[in-house]
Amino acid sequence: MFPLFNPPFTEVLKMKPGKILATVLTVMPLLLCLPACQKAEGPAERSGKAVDNALDKAGQQVEKAGDTIKDAAKR
Repeated sequence: MFPLFNPPFTEVLKMKPGKILATVLTVMPLLLCLPACQKAEGPAERSGKAVDNALDKAGQQVEKAGDTIKDAAKR
């Protein structure tokens, strides 16, 4: 059908529905458990997030100051 179609995938399409279901039921719980394996944040990641938050707040204050200056210049 497609010239670049991956031939091994066609073998999956030929599998019996019961075998496909068994494969899905085996793989899905494993995939659902992967997020639980994530490590807790370390001190470097926490401090990095704190720096990001501080820079975001500073940027908002600069924008606010810029808007105030624009408003004052219009008067």
